[in-house]
Amino acid sequence: MTTRIVVTGIGASTPLGGTAQDTWTALLAGESGANSLTHEWATKYDLPVTFAMEAKVRPSEVLERVETKRLDPSAQFALISAREAWADAGAPDIDKTRIGVEYSTGIGGLWTLLDAWDTLREKGSRRVLPMTVPMLMPNAASAAVSMDLDARAFARTDVSACASSTEAIANAYDHLQMGYADIILAGGTESCVHPITLASFSSMQALSRRNDEPTRASRPYDVDRDGFVMGEGAATLVLETLDHALARGAKIYAEIAGGGVTSDSYHITAPDPEGRGAARAVHAALAQAGATVDEVTHINAHATSTPVGDIAEYKALQAVFGDRVRDIPVSATKGAHGHLLGGTGALEALITVLAVQSRTAPPTINLDNQDPEIPLFVPTAPHALGDAPQLAISNSFGFGGHNAVVAIRSYDD
Repeated sequence: MTTRIVVTGIGASTPLGGTAQDTWTALLAGESGANSLTHEWATKYDLPVTFAMEAKVRPSEVLERVETKRLDPSAQFALISAREAWADAGAPDIDKTRIGVEYSTGIGGLWTLLDAWDTLREKGSRRVLPMTVPMLMPNAASAAVSMDLDARAFARTDVSACASSTEAIANAYDHLQMGYADIILAGGTESCVHPITLASFSSMQALSRRNDEPTRASRPYDVDRDGFVMGEGAATLVLETLDHALARGAKIYAEIAGGGVTSDSYHITAPDPEGRGAARAVHAALAQAGATVDEVTHINAHATSTPVGDIAEYKALQAVFGDRVRDIPVSATKGAHGHLLGGTGALEALITVLAVQSRTAPPTINLDNQDPEIPLFVPTAPHALGDAPQLAISNSFGFGGHNAVVAIRSYDD
């Protein structure tokens, strides 16, 4: 028998806001989190891209100084969003061995690693901080969250590039089904607005180069899209079994109905141009949800604003839904918050949770001239989904051919 899994808490720190609610409000208002970079290194290295979507609220404004000193920025964002989500869930007082953490990142402690390398080269080995390895390791975020909340069931780390945190949510769903925990904090984080990532992604022609208009640079599905915009931040969902949530009187946002994870086995950076792996992930998520394609009422697309990626995802959706895909409201929210790499799936799942709860599909900004090769229904203003029960999917795809999809159902009981 399948156990129903629900969302009882949300938290986020993103380019649109320092909390989940602030992020949602800014998203509905059509705001962009993009800005020109003012750091000295933005001009020092003659970078071809001089803008990004940095988190709106800096961790130093929220965390204690000792926490910012002992955690890489990626783990700092994770801690901020997890604390918000846990408080939002009512900070349940339960057996700590029944609380798990399933957290993710695509790259991990990049700032710590490269700062330590600079210190080694410029000042010698004795000046490298003893906390360097604990700060740079990819599991630092899950460890920080689990120790902060005393979660003892497990602290797992999912690393599958830009599919990481959607995969973390899908895995958390499975682990709750298996009875490994009663509550799991699932999410993802990334802090890679750094000269090395901007330079390397630019070299592969993946980033937009609209330096003169950063707020209009991320433009999913537009004929003039020229790449994604780097974002940073974290998002966390508190997941638990429905019976556990009801027993403690928790408020319920929505239901995680299923997840699907597949591999393209095609190319290290390019998606399967026909979207076959992505389509299988959608089918797997819906199968686990016990749902048909005809029940889907909303889609939060991966839609990075790259010429190749947006087309491949459309082909995957068309393969799954047929011509009906043209009638399903699709939100491409990276236009507003950018691409948080390993953190993006959790943020978009959180957005999808709020979309089905409020019956509102958030807008896609900067869509001035929709690509005729992507004939989707993409609202450019908040779109009412109607009063009927909702079933949405949220897609994430990553380098290495990773595909992850979660199905999210409105909670109407």
